[in-house]
Amino acid sequence: MASQPQKLTFPSDFLWGAATASFQIEGAANEDGRGTSIWDTFCRVPGAVVNGDTGDVACDHYHRYPEDIELLRILGVKGYRFSIAWPRIIPQGRGAINSAGLDFYDRLVDLLLANGITPYATLYHWDLPQPLQDAGGWPNRATVDAFLKYTDIITHRLGDRVKNWMTINEPLVVAYLGYWWGIHAPGIKDMKAGFQAAHHVLLAHGQAVPIIRANSPGSRVGIVLNPNWTDPASDSDEDKAAAHTADGFNNRWFFDPVLKGEYPADILAILGDNAPKIEDGDLKAINVPTDLMGVNYYTRAVVAADPTQQGGARMEHPEGEYTAMDWEVYPLGLYNLLMRLKNEYNTPPLYITENGAAYEDVMTPDGQICDEKRQAYLESHLAACHRAIQNGVPLKGYFVWSLLDNFEWAYGYSRRFGITHIDYTTLKRTLKQSGAWYGQAAKANGF
Repeated sequence: MASQPQKLTFPSDFLWGAATASFQIEGAANEDGRGTSIWDTFCRVPGAVVNGDTGDVACDHYHRYPEDIELLRILGVKGYRFSIAWPRIIPQGRGAINSAGLDFYDRLVDLLLANGITPYATLYHWDLPQPLQDAGGWPNRATVDAFLKYTDIITHRLGDRVKNWMTINEPLVVAYLGYWWGIHAPGIKDMKAGFQAAHHVLLAHGQAVPIIRANSPGSRVGIVLNPNWTDPASDSDEDKAAAHTADGFNNRWFFDPVLKGEYPADILAILGDNAPKIEDGDLKAINVPTDLMGVNYYTRAVVAADPTQQGGARMEHPEGEYTAMDWEVYPLGLYNLLMRLKNEYNTPPLYITENGAAYEDVMTPDGQICDEKRQAYLESHLAACHRAIQNGVPLKGYFVWSLLDNFEWAYGYSRRFGITHIDYTTLKRTLKQSGAWYGQAAKANGF
């Protein structure tokens, strides 16, 4: 006899939310005094972004934010994670403040609060003002100082109403994809620059925390990391060693300074001359105690030793189900990762700040989007969260990625992660089946 599906009920204070990012949804790229970001520039590099797509219009959230907040209200989610566009606030990256940009986020925050939705603001989600990149970008320590001034301005303005702050989204992506591998803006391929950028991004986080606390009394502050669970391809010593090194680059390089105040010695040794310049006091600043930590999770890494490859390893592609991003669907990786954070690191309260999947959505003739695979992805990953909570992980909330289909970075508009469909011609919003399911789960605090 088949067992009955179990009802998973979450703790009464568990936060159900949805997430977006400024460059991916706002549009209005040339309006109301907004400056140019590295992504505006990168989108215009031939071949950098699929189909030559840009963020000029995106979802036009800048004008349609009331409609999007209404979506959040209908869904019944109680938290909204958004990011603030630095070029909208300080168009040159430092210097003159653009009051129209501040006014926009004032309106957004006020309308969220009026609808009973708690704002979770991310200060930096990759849209560095282009003039700061022209001066060296994140490998230049002066960018840290510019970020601190920007942080001071934003948190001074919104800190009376926004009480949950994330400093930096995914330092790994900022540094590795932007400055080491060159597949994201600003498109630089330089390992040394990548690791100097990684250090400065973490330093910007650490030094911003006390500024935020001073300007937004009683607020909670943290960083958002994007670890992946890393498995060796086999039980061989070679594969285990390769997986440990990959874990060092992708996970420990960020966890250890933030949570332990040190960089992993094995990775420093491998880096050699490519290791970042670290000044006295930097690691103490990065290791500042925080009130929360965001975890973005999508998939796992399976690593095999391969002496013919750079770095002596290759990523495997095990049998299984894959999303449109060619990422394996592996909810056990999320559970394992959360347990590792609990057992290996003394973490503050955790939030899943992004989790979701891209699939080839098809609209039926009557205008429905029956995205069963996305719904199944969300169910299985939320079940992994529930299991982790049952096993003592201090997981306090979950933000689905993403509220809206949006500009998916180097993939342009060719990948859809939203629980809401965007028609990029008319900009019409249509809630998908996964969105309706997620809203029901949020209202019921379980499924």
